[in-house]
Amino acid sequence: MTFDPKALSQTWPLPSNPRPIVTFGAGSIVGDAHFPAYRKAGLPVAGLYDPDLEKAKALAEKWGVTAYASADEAAAVDGAIFDLATPPAAHCAVLEKLPEGAGVLIQKPMGADLAAATEILDICRERNLKAVVNFQLRFAPMMLALKDAIAKGWLGEVVDVDAWLALDTPWSLWAFLKGLPRIEMTMHSIHYLDLIRQLLGDPQGVHAKSIGHPSHDMAQTRTSAILDYGDRVRCALSINHDHRFGRKHQACEFRISGTEGAAYLQLGVNLNYPEGEPDILEIYPKGGDGWVNVPLEGKWFPDAFVGRMANLQRFVAGEDQELVSSVEDGWLTMALVEAAYQSSGAPATPIAGRP
Repeated sequence: MTFDPKALSQTWPLPSNPRPIVTFGAGSIVGDAHFPAYRKAGLPVAGLYDPDLEKAKALAEKWGVTAYASADEAAAVDGAIFDLATPPAAHCAVLEKLPEGAGVLIQKPMGADLAAATEILDICRERNLKAVVNFQLRFAPMMLALKDAIAKGWLGEVVDVDAWLALDTPWSLWAFLKGLPRIEMTMHSIHYLDLIRQLLGDPQGVHAKSIGHPSHDMAQTRTSAILDYGDRVRCALSINHDHRFGRKHQACEFRISGTEGAAYLQLGVNLNYPEGEPDILEIYPKGGDGWVNVPLEGKWFPDAFVGRMANLQRFVAGEDQELVSSVEDGWLTMALVEAAYQSSGAPATPIAGRP
């Protein structure tokens, strides 16, 4: 059987009868990713609410949608799917206002820590919300294609996952991060930890160290982590958001190796953010004799947001049986992040002194 890169699935099917979307929050992620994705896919946006009404009105005018005067007004839109593009501390208050049984997309992270994630999970259970966490990297065209390639056996058994990032990330774009005690793993690498959970399942444990940088006062911007999957699988992440020495040796890539094939991925959005660069997926398939480029039909931003919302809408309509990244599953990703921070705060194994 010959490997055909164009046969790999890269998109999620759209809902037959899309419901109106109501967004809470008017931050940059809404205008840069959420609304462009929904418009591209033909998913209708009814409007948005933000406590900063002038900011909400400006974004609503740009996109031709309604700016609601209050959270209650936004939550009252009939038959809506609710899109929470809100900071972690705001999630619970919004969820409490939504109609019983509503479909809702919750911006990652699922709270600031595991205790907050548990509170969110409890609210969603009590209100019977069909709720998912916005771990949209799972829906990026390159990741859907990768998962399809793995499912079809082109890599054999996955035994090695390596993430390497050396970036110059403009943290100043997200003012709400300043002063937070947890940043890098909670706000950024959580995407990679969540994706790895989908590919490999839950690890037995994690070794991690996450630190800041002398040039700024952000809590953490550099992380090293090893996920323990026993003696058969190696999984490591090396993340540095402070590599400010020009583009030449910067990187944002995954190397995933199986017993019979391998994959290389570049996550282009993080390079020269927010302009970004192309995503790349190359596969060395089982039985092949070289690397094959997979022509991608889109990129992480904004196309992954299409698949994320499409799955939620299709589940609410009964068209999808699986709710990908449900709050139940998202809680497990938060548990992994919590364990990583506990590891980071624990002493390292001491080295014996000279005898």
